[in-house]
Amino acid sequence: MTSPLRRDDLKGVVPYGAPQIDVPVRLNVNENPFAPSDELVAAIGRSAAAVASELNRYPDRDAFELRSDLATYIRSESQGNVTWENIWVANGSNEVMHHLLQAFGGPGRLLVTFSPTYSMYEEYCRETFTEFATVSRNTAYEVDQAAISAALELGPDIVVVCSPNNPTGTVLAPDILDFLVDSFHGLIIVDEAYGEFRESGTDSAIKKYAGHPNVVITRTMSKAFSCAGLRVGYAVANPDIVEACRVVRLPYHISAMTQAVARTALSFSGELLDHVALLRNERELLATWLTAHCFTVLPSGANFLLFGSFADRHAVWQGLLDRGVLIRETGPTGMLRVSIGTPQENQAFRDALLRTVE
Repeated sequence: MTSPLRRDDLKGVVPYGAPQIDVPVRLNVNENPFAPSDELVAAIGRSAAAVASELNRYPDRDAFELRSDLATYIRSESQGNVTWENIWVANGSNEVMHHLLQAFGGPGRLLVTFSPTYSMYEEYCRETFTEFATVSRNTAYEVDQAAISAALELGPDIVVVCSPNNPTGTVLAPDILDFLVDSFHGLIIVDEAYGEFRESGTDSAIKKYAGHPNVVITRTMSKAFSCAGLRVGYAVANPDIVEACRVVRLPYHISAMTQAVARTALSFSGELLDHVALLRNERELLATWLTAHCFTVLPSGANFLLFGSFADRHAVWQGLLDRGVLIRETGPTGMLRVSIGTPQENQAFRDALLRTVE
């Protein structure tokens, strides 16, 4: 018997994913290095136990209480006028993006973004049969008015801007987002997966554009909330956009256990965001150190740094791995990306890097 034939556009395609290697210091996938506190773990246990007695029942398919709690968090963080009707939630911001392209992309529709950026955007398009194109950022890896204008000349239906951008860490200037919103009336997606790590005092797009008719801001609990293993992402959008996502989502796509644990984590937001402040400080200390040792470092508003440049970046990546430190070989030629870890992990990275390049 012959194997079933996969779609032609999937032949030869390999799955997305960074190496998962068990080493002492893992700084390759932008995880929050701080595990939940004992108090949060205990609270999660209590909330999970409460849900367990009703696992014979389907979960709230629209995650009303979780969406309400996320709206409360957003109001406290950005002062935006957000209610549960402005929130959509799914299994990571990846699934949120997938829902948006299912609802607003598809055959004959074009998504444009700005390279270098998150590689999954092209995969979302492939999976939803949406056309995909990129426009290059400027030499500082910023999206400027010229890039926006070039993107709009392609006639997109959807424009995606990642801010802070993965893998460069670049933050979109507010006036550039204003220019995009004024110039384009299709769907605008601002990917703020790393939004909480922006420099203090830098506003989220949510503050001005929450509920705007054609602007969606996507977020995740994976980074700032130390919940990468939970898989919860969300969007802040006009209720009409949220309703479109409800149409295309699979039934009961967020489990009762996930909803309960996410709500518990949100109740510890003050504690968890203290770690974000520490990581911001560690990022700046590491950037200063890298610069002092003659590496090129891009300004970052995320929990990682892109640095270089190396004639053979793979050799440097391998040298670090041989010394027990895993980082990411990604981004522009000659550059490497390191996630910000605990102070001890960041010191281990410094020591390993110096031994690797000496």
